[in-house]
Order: sequence, then structure tokens, then C-alpha cells
Amino acid sequence: MGAPTFWDDNRRAQELLRERSELSRIVTRTGDLARRAEDLSVLLELADEATDGSLDAEIAEGVTKLRDELDELELKIMLSGPHDAKAAIVSIHPGAGGTESQDWAQMLMRMYLRYFERAGFAAEVVDLLPGEEAGIKSATIEVTGEYAYGFLKGEAGVHRLIRISPFDASRRRQTSFASVAVEPEVDDVEVNVREDEIRVDVYRSSGPGGQGVNTADSAVRITHLPTGLVVACQNERSQLRNRDTAMRILKSRLYQLAEKRQREEMEQLTGQKKEIAFGSQIRSYTLHPKQLAKDHRTGLEVGNVEGVLDGDLDAFIKAYLMWNRGREA
Repeated sequence: MGAPTFWDDNRRAQELLRERSELSRIVTRTGDLARRAEDLSVLLELADEATDGSLDAEIAEGVTKLRDELDELELKIMLSGPHDAKAAIVSIHPGAGGTESQDWAQMLMRMYLRYFERAGFAAEVVDLLPGEEAGIKSATIEVTGEYAYGFLKGEAGVHRLIRISPFDASRRRQTSFASVAVEPEVDDVEVNVREDEIRVDVYRSSGPGGQGVNTADSAVRITHLPTGLVVACQNERSQLRNRDTAMRILKSRLYQLAEKRQREEMEQLTGQKKEIAFGSQIRSYTLHPKQLAKDHRTGLEVGNVEGVLDGDLDAFIKAYLMWNRGREA
């Protein structure tokens, strides 16, 4: 930062400032926890000298609190990727299977909305396409909060549900699939999108009807012609705001696509085997004949599937971060 040319590249300078700020916070936090650990050590020595157990409760409370805060710091240190601190764009799409898969996609959307609420993230459904009979055909959610993308990036992939079908009169067991895509919102990265490369369509927002129905053509769909990427937004009554949101999501997806192509080219040059990421089955949720949620990457199994579907994803997210850190080491 002391170099005379530091501000010549403003974007790079801002990245370095953010990195320095984050490292400074980690160093300060680590020092604070180390001092508290030392205080507990002194307290333990005093407890050894005392025979009445008067310090036991205070020590136990201090150790529990310190352990929890160390776990939280460990997660933050693992979230050190270039986009981990950014907001996230979560997209959900049902697989083949009609109403069954569309209902499963809606269950996944509810699961993530409940998790966002638990985690203190702000979530906004910017596009939602309901199914004909039940469920959803697609959903796009903007998620903002500290390290939103870092916590959610491991959720990308195919999710499988095994249950007794509520849509089958014979009560047969059904397997449904839905895919989840997670992208960082990259407002601070320059992505050039030329006007002649996009097609913008406007249409009337879909909804359940009633007094809240939007009677104006405010929904916006943007198609990026060179790549075929399509982004829609209909949550605002203003066509201009929907267009701005759709463009922001499109730029994030284009940036993610460029990064993916760059990784693939590098793997070809270095002879590395291409990893199957999006499109691979990452987790199964079994409701019949037994209750089990299993992550196929980390091996973590949780018996309380209802709790998981109600947004209790902390164990899976932490296990993924630990597993991914070991894989990258």
C-alpha cells in the first residue's frame, strides 16, 4: 500500500484494501481469543488451589463460549475465496418428473428460505415460475449478508428426494431430482455486455391473482444471444428496476461462465481430470422407508430430515467447508 503506484489500478487497490481489512480482523480476533484462553488457564490454576469448586461453573461457561467462538472463527478463515464475502444468487430448477419434481423444487426453495432466515441473511425472490398443478418450475433468489456466497457455494448441484408420493393414489415410493445453482454477485467486477448482444422482452408478472396482481408489463426477460443465457425478473412493479436486477444477475452468470471456461482450459493444459460439479448428485433426502439426509461428498448423515428441510443446514455447510479445505490443501 505504500508503493507510489498503488492507486494506479483502482480495482486492484480496492481488492487489496478489502483483503488487508479482513486479515486485520482475523489477527485481532485471534489475539483476543488467545488472551481469553490464557485467562481461562490462569482460572484453572486458581481452581486447582481451591477445593470448594467455586470456580467450576465459571470455567465451564468460559470454555463453552470460547469453543463456540473458535468454531465461528475457523469457518470465517475457511471462507477465504475471492468471492466468498459477496452476495449470492441461488437458482432452483426441477428435474424430469413433472409435478413430483416441481413440488420437490418448491420444498428446496422453502428449505433455503428458512435457512437464510436462521443465518440472518436477507433474501429476495426475484423470479418465480409456478408449476401448473403444484410446485415451481424455477426460482431465482438474491441472498445478501456476510459471506453469503461462501456459505452457500457448496449447495450447488443435484438434490435427490425419496418419499411416498403425495400425488400417487397407489402411495408408491418416488424419487425426485432438482438442481441448485449458486453464483456470486460480482458488481465490483467489470463485465461488458453490449446492447446488440442481448434481447430484452417485457411481459406481465405471473402470480396468484386477486388485488395484488400486476396489470402492467413490468416483468423483464433478458437473453444473452452469444451464450443463450436467459435471466428473468418480476418481483418489482417497476420495469426499470426489474431490468437492472436482471442485468446484474446476467453479469454475475457471465462472469461465472468465463471462470468455468478458464478452469477447464487450464485443466486441459495441465492434464488434470475434469471434476463433475454442477449436475452431480450431492445430497439425498430420504423420507421413506427410513429418515435420513446424506451428503455424498462429505459422508455426513443426519437422521432428522424434517429439521434439515426446515432449514437446519449448518452441519452440512460446515462439513462441506472442512471437506473442501482438505481437498484444496
